[in-house]
Amino acid sequence: MIGNQIRTVVLLGLLSGVLLAIGAYFINIYVALVFAIALNFGSYWFSDKIVLRMYRAKEADVSKYMRLHQIVAEVAKKANLPKPRVFVLPTDNANAFATGRNPKHAVVAVTKGIMDILTERELKGVIAHELAHVKHRDILIASIAAMIAGTITMIAFIARWGAIFGGFGRGKDSGNIFELLALAIVAPLIAVVIQLAISRSREFLADEDGAKYIKDGKALASALMKLEQNSKQHPLRFGSPSSAHLFIVNPFSGKSLFKFFSTHPPVSERVKRLDKMHF
Repeated sequence: MIGNQIRTVVLLGLLSGVLLAIGAYFINIYVALVFAIALNFGSYWFSDKIVLRMYRAKEADVSKYMRLHQIVAEVAKKANLPKPRVFVLPTDNANAFATGRNPKHAVVAVTKGIMDILTERELKGVIAHELAHVKHRDILIASIAAMIAGTITMIAFIARWGAIFGGFGRGKDSGNIFELLALAIVAPLIAVVIQLAISRSREFLADEDGAKYIKDGKALASALMKLEQNSKQHPLRFGSPSSAHLFIVNPFSGKSLFKFFSTHPPVSERVKRLDKMHF
């Protein structure tokens, strides 16, 4: 757990370093930064409402989903968290996610599909994973990473126009338009890779702590294997791939073409780590 926390800090530091490095070239960095902060502040503050509406989620009726509510309450108590609101998504894709700006405003959402294929023990493992995200304030961490990466992307956009019209800042003084174009292309690519690495690191941490809450790593490992297979057979047909990182497994495809550009670590690696845990 400590290793993953340190990794997150290092990756956020690298992301900030990329921002500062390219910011030295441009006078427009403050405009981009203010815009990115405003955009991501809104996303962070209203994340639960935005995502739930995007995925057509409905609050789970207590009488209809009594056992689901009981499981969430039970795991929340073990994680020392208030019971979050519970929602259900109308899809055969087996998945789950957590959102909300803090533990007091948290939401755990599960799909209809996940309740059809998981045992109660496996479902507890998934709920524990999502509540670990809530406890770690991962929505806040993801928002910070998105803000910095978004600022870098916006500066790169400005740089491309600067190169087209003759450059500006240090690029104009040196007359090195090729350097400016390279910066405009490479910087956002680096930012995205680091941002996704942060997301993968938080998934490992949520797996580990979730297993600790219920003292059962094999339940989550078994669930992850089922969810990965289901995602290949029943990919999600609505929503946005930009929010794939919220889900416990990628709901839009069973496999990523490039590991570095995946929002999730390989399930095989997650299962291997969970199987090594003993309680």
